Amino acid sequence: MKTQDFKVFLQPDADYGGYTVVCPSLPGCYSQGRTVSEALANIREAIELCLEDMESRGEEVSDPSEVLVGSVVVTR
Repeated sequence: MKTQDFKVFLQPDADYGGYTVVCPSLPGCYSQGRTVSEALANIREAIELCLEDMESRGEEVSDPSEVLVGSVVVTR
């Protein structure tokens, strides 16, 4: 069993009243939660399900360490 570190992006969702969370390493893998900790727990479950699905179809999972997180500052 190997450990993988998947980056996720959380964003407040005013309509939902919590957070949406996306895993950019796994297209279509997203979830939500009322709190940050709930959103993170839910995306962990979503990631595990996506990985199981991909493995069952023989799809290769790209290396999550290749996802870079950056920041761009714009002044207007």
